[in-house]
Amino acid sequence: MMSTADFEIKTNIQISKPAAEVFEAIVDPAKMSNYFIARGSGCLEAGRQVMWSFPEFEGEFPVEVKKVKENELVTLTWDVEGTPFLVEMILTPRGEYATKLTVTEKSTAAGQPSIQWLKNNTEGWANFSACLKAYVEYGINLRKGAFDFMKDNI
Repeated sequence: MMSTADFEIKTNIQISKPAAEVFEAIVDPAKMSNYFIARGSGCLEAGRQVMWSFPEFEGEFPVEVKKVKENELVTLTWDVEGTPFLVEMILTPRGEYATKLTVTEKSTAAGQPSIQWLKNNTEGWANFSACLKAYVEYGINLRKGAFDFMKDNI
């Protein structure tokens, strides 16, 4: 149970596509590679571990898929500097042709190390949501080249 002293990340965005299209863009690594990851080792399916790699980071990152409800929900855990965090993605239809996506990353005790996690991952999930929207609605990969500066050793 989250106390009032815990931090939690929550982002929301409306995407002008049906939930089925948004869901497929989240669970299919071939589609995710057009807006979020460089590569994924498999589809997001309940009980499965997949590995994600990102264009701006070295190595692969393990993702444990906890629960999947087609066109409605994906929950997973991923490791952030040695701590597993639960991520919940809820898809809520908004009429026939739009979907509200809510991404929540749960939770960590408030304190100095957590402030950096809160900042980085809030930026990250907001970016994920905006990039997903651009890809699903317009076929645009906003991440392409956007984080190349992170590879620089300047």
